[in-house]
Amino acid sequence: MTAITLGHLRDALHAGCASAVARVLDAYEVEVDFVDADADELPGMLDNGEIDLLVSAWLPRDAGFVQHGMRLIGLLYRPVYVWASTKPLGPIDTLTSEQVGRFITVSQDAPRLKAALATLPNLAGTPVETCDEEVLYERVSAAAEAGEALVAMIAQPHALFHTDMLHVLEDAQERLGGEMEARMMVRETVAACADSDMLDELSEMTLGNKVMSALDYTIQVEGVDPEDAAEAWQRGRLVPR
Repeated sequence: MTAITLGHLRDALHAGCASAVARVLDAYEVEVDFVDADADELPGMLDNGEIDLLVSAWLPRDAGFVQHGMRLIGLLYRPVYVWASTKPLGPIDTLTSEQVGRFITVSQDAPRLKAALATLPNLAGTPVETCDEEVLYERVSAAAEAGEALVAMIAQPHALFHTDMLHVLEDAQERLGGEMEARMMVRETVAACADSDMLDELSEMTLGNKVMSALDYTIQVEGVDPEDAAEAWQRGRLVPR
């Protein structure tokens, strides 16, 4: 096999992850063609055979990506949705609307936030802001600098967790769902003719949430190209190993 089409979601986090995986493919002299897409575009692209390797699906959240003809491999990191505040606060169950200035989340996660807040009557009426992923870091940074008690409903890893701006709040009931698994999906027809050692290496590859947050920060905040950020990780310059 000499070439693979590597697909990923269109954001800095997944671009960084895809570039890190591509470092393994490069070592086996496989040419990588990157393809990015929005979440609603991926199922059709997978169904049409436009993606050989997807990096990555968050299971069980992205169960809809798992299609006939695709094989799940590896466990790159363990994403999880959390409540995280710009000020140290108690468990989410104990908070009131007087303690929280507002909630914020990215637009695509607004339904998850709405459902969770419906179980927290003490927080009824607290303002909720939604925004694009590209401006979330900026909005949270501004709130932290202003001393505002902002609570973000956010998926970890994230660039924000490569800083000390946020404090994760306890939620014993896991209203936002439990820990997920970020796994790759490879097309069976591609796996059949791929180097078995390469597949084994991909299956054993681990990045972890800390590295992923660092990759996201380096790309999203510092403006580093995803492939350069992945090289920095591989050379041990991104975070201490």
